[in-house]
Amino acid sequence: MGIGWRHPHYAALLEQQPALDFIEVHSENFFAPGGAALAVLGEGRECYPVSLHGVGLSLGSAAGIDPWHLEQLARLVHTIEPVRVSDHASFARGPGVHAADLLPVPMSHAALNAMCANVSCVQDRLRRPIAVENLSAYVQWADAEMDEPTFLNTLAQRTGCQLLVDVNNICVNALNAQLRGETDDPLSQCTQWLDAIAPAHVTELHLAGHVHCGDIVIDDHGSRVHDDVWALYRHALRCFGAVPTLIEWDTDVPGLDVLLDEAARARQAAIQALAPLEQAA
Repeated sequence: MGIGWRHPHYAALLEQQPALDFIEVHSENFFAPGGAALAVLGEGRECYPVSLHGVGLSLGSAAGIDPWHLEQLARLVHTIEPVRVSDHASFARGPGVHAADLLPVPMSHAALNAMCANVSCVQDRLRRPIAVENLSAYVQWADAEMDEPTFLNTLAQRTGCQLLVDVNNICVNALNAQLRGETDDPLSQCTQWLDAIAPAHVTELHLAGHVHCGDIVIDDHGSRVHDDVWALYRHALRCFGAVPTLIEWDTDVPGLDVLLDEAARARQAAIQALAPLEQAA
């Protein structure tokens, strides 16, 4: 089990060195050459395997990959030698424009071709596979040509990339579909989504909190993991096996002890979910 290592916990983690399988940081926070941030990350790397999780590659952009961004990531990967590198199945840039958001791509063959080309470009430069994360999407494109699991499975098959399955994002999307009147059983929709993903592609799972805002559910990473997400996590483990799992917490960040408690709960959930599979084997 791992936790997202954020600035408020830099010192505490290095001092306490709790039992964790890995830590994860946002890649873009460490692009500057040298300096205090990179030095701290180097200290963390001496204690734990590090997973680099990005938000800015814009893998779904029809404009292609930003060469500057890719070069900064490549330098960081060379320096840190992370256990995993990941980003999102989203777009954020077009010609001369870069949006500060993770925007969903249309589930179309054209969008799939663009993302395959971009993922291959990144992997060629990094000389390693990357993991691509499913998105919490608050807008939908009309006339989808495939569902999201088919899109992601095909992306992985064509490029050799891996998949980072964010369980909370799946839940948020299903809850919002319920609010729009598109489903009356969001939990079933989520389990069907998980069942449709090819286990061989999945390299990491994410867990986080979300918030109900009346007419919308927001993936804010600002609270403990909800019970419905824990239930889906146990289902995901039965689908994918013992996959490395991360606790994300990015807003209203609590003390380190709270994140460690969530990680311990995830570890216990994994033991309970995987025990029947191990006994059957």
